[in-house]
Amino acid sequence: MAVLDIVTYPDPRLREATFDVKDINAEVRQLVRDLIDTMYSLSAAGIAAIQVGRLERIFIIDGKVADPAAGDDAKPLVFINPELAETGHGLTIAEEGCLSFPNVFVDIKRPRWAKMRALDVEGNSFEVDGEGLFGRAIQHEHDHLTGRLMIDLVGMVKKEVIKRKMKRWHNEHDGKPPAPKPTVPQI
Repeated sequence: MAVLDIVTYPDPRLREATFDVKDINAEVRQLVRDLIDTMYSLSAAGIAAIQVGRLERIFIIDGKVADPAAGDDAKPLVFINPELAETGHGLTIAEEGCLSFPNVFVDIKRPRWAKMRALDVEGNSFEVDGEGLFGRAIQHEHDHLTGRLMIDLVGMVKKEVIKRKMKRWHNEHDGKPPAPKPTVPQI
């Protein structure tokens, strides 16, 4: 099990351009395993490779987010080279958290529904769509791959509050990896 360090805001690596995975080889599969280990160790609903300083277009969603009825049998969903195909069904506002913003939770307005196309870890293409937490999670993680962060989706007052909270967090943790205590799933 390899738990990787999380890159936290305002680290400029969170804004770097990501690249498509050309070959799903042993190194990519190891990155996927490490991302899954990291996500579960931090009780997160999802994680993007860029959040651990990697630039591959990969993100993971906890299988229980996609299919809550599956419970502990739910397998994590691996999205390689994901494309946001469609969004719609109106807008909704819900609280989001993010591993790159430890212990920061803000209301974010997003489309109610999203459809995503991607490759799995075996290189097979697939398409999923979802509403609720799952729809929100795939949009949130996809945003990471485009350099878009939750701080970009709030007004100026909330931006300043988040910046102050992150400055305080960095002062308290002296660059140590986060140990969030989520009250809502972090995506």
